[in-house]
Amino acid sequence: GNILKVSLFGESHNKCVGLTINNLPAGIKIPFEEIKEDLRKRRSKPEVSTTRVETDEVNFLSGVLDGLTTGAPLTFVIENNNIKSEDYNKGVVRPSHADLTAYEKYNGFNDYRGGGHFSGRLTAAIVVLGSVCKALLKQKNILVGTRITQIKDVEDIIDVDLPSLVSLNLDGFPVASEVAKENMVSIIKQAREEGDSVGGKIQTVVLNMPKGLGQPYFMGVDAYVSSLLFALGGIKGVSFGDESCFEKLGSQYNDQLRIENADIKYLTNNSGGILGGISTGEPLIINISIKPTPSIRKLQKSIDVLSGENVDLELEGRHDPCIVHRLIMPVEALVAFAIVDLMMLDKAIRW
Repeated sequence: GNILKVSLFGESHNKCVGLTINNLPAGIKIPFEEIKEDLRKRRSKPEVSTTRVETDEVNFLSGVLDGLTTGAPLTFVIENNNIKSEDYNKGVVRPSHADLTAYEKYNGFNDYRGGGHFSGRLTAAIVVLGSVCKALLKQKNILVGTRITQIKDVEDIIDVDLPSLVSLNLDGFPVASEVAKENMVSIIKQAREEGDSVGGKIQTVVLNMPKGLGQPYFMGVDAYVSSLLFALGGIKGVSFGDESCFEKLGSQYNDQLRIENADIKYLTNNSGGILGGISTGEPLIINISIKPTPSIRKLQKSIDVLSGENVDLELEGRHDPCIVHRLIMPVEALVAFAIVDLMMLDKAIRW
């Protein structure tokens, strides 16, 4: 962060995960119910997720009094109560995980159980950060919404008006077309039965964006948001606006302008609400590509870094056949955090 600074801590199979937020304004109401709801949406779902289910009880340690922020650093933890560390073997590298890079970076002292600090379990703490930031944005009538647009080769091609998108995510698997949703769930279930996994795409939209957020080049809205999103394991692509821009002529892609009733109007929003790194005031549109979950039960070639031998690895344990739907709330969280931080960086905007 720049003004709103955060520190993320914990490991997948240690006592807890948690987060500290510095420089939150004092007197902000903690959105306890929204936190519970956002964590519920992130939680695993019986048919399409891991069987590891955590209660996700949030324990605030500092920075809160009578439900309001005090101005001191806000720190909370979420305990890990449902772990099976015996499913992991020290030294055996899981393909496409951070096992090998973590081992090399930390000289073998990294926590290898469940990916340790690199685990998706830490996104639970990020979701709480997002609940707080989204509550701040709602005070300015800024709304964040997300839907799944693709799982493997099944696309949701129904157009959704942006206000409807914000209210679409009721069950944690937001898809506009019920037919597409059924087919997506079917593909995930099939991958699970075959010991495999699938990836997909989501689209996040922010309504009522302030004009003028962001800085040229390194602190542009797109540069900052994408740098945060790539911190989430599994995200392999982030784009803004019309993803098919490379197929079009400039005359087709350019966002042309008119003045109507003394107001400047964009006739289209192909740029996704950002020009030169600065927000235009149009909806911020973010497209995110997510890889297949690397933990699969199919036989794979790998290595044991302790013995120095090649191994044939067939993973056991509890794994997601698809993490697309489980990344929706962490994605919204980091998008909301980025916008709040950029608004605080702009000294003209206060809470």
